[in-house]
Amino acid sequence: MAAEFSPIALLKDENEAKSPPLPATPSETITALVHYYRGEMGRMAGWRDRIDRTSNWAITVVAALLSVSLSSPASHHGVLLFAMLLITLLLFIEARRYRFFDVYRARVRRIERGYFAQMLAPQAPFKPNWAAPIADSLRRPAFLMSYRAAVCRRLRRNYCWMYLILLLAWGLKISSPLLQADGGAAREVASLAEIAGNAALGPVSGWLVIGLIAASYLLMVYAALHKEPSEGELAHGEVHV
Repeated sequence: MAAEFSPIALLKDENEAKSPPLPATPSETITALVHYYRGEMGRMAGWRDRIDRTSNWAITVVAALLSVSLSSPASHHGVLLFAMLLITLLLFIEARRYRFFDVYRARVRRIERGYFAQMLAPQAPFKPNWAAPIADSLRRPAFLMSYRAAVCRRLRRNYCWMYLILLLAWGLKISSPLLQADGGAAREVASLAEIAGNAALGPVSGWLVIGLIAASYLLMVYAALHKEPSEGELAHGEVHV
């Protein structure tokens, strides 16, 4: 009897009394599931908004620096290289946000496929353990894709076009006719050596700058064309971010 009224037993009973009760009926379970689904939808929409905001920043940066660089012949081509660096930073930020979005998107899609789709139009085979991955994710949240995979996916979806526009503008900038500062006649670029001279950045050789840009874009092409072996939620349907 003494052990039954020990402080440890009383503390255990008190903690159990403070725990919220689990749903006891099917209707309570459905109500809890609906509220949880709405909560996950809200988190997914919040991270989707952050992703779109980063993409909008990148588009704004590209448009602003393009207008600065191409508005005057006296503008330095380094402005376009600076734009490439800025959107690379935004790409890395967006990839981090996309990894969070992918976690909540996967939970929402599992609920939709496992419960709501079967409720609206039952199909065989039905997987009764569809909620197990969601429970595992709630007990121990973990990213479903690597940071490199997220960078490659966002580069393939959005950022490859921004890099392409900047590359075309940079090539136009270093190879187009150069107007004289006093408003004289245009002087044509007649050789690769002159293009390399125009691509120089202070003491840095133009050939080195061109080589670094070429290597960077080759790496981007590889990353954009590379697809991870496991597509995860992308294996289901065609509507994806």
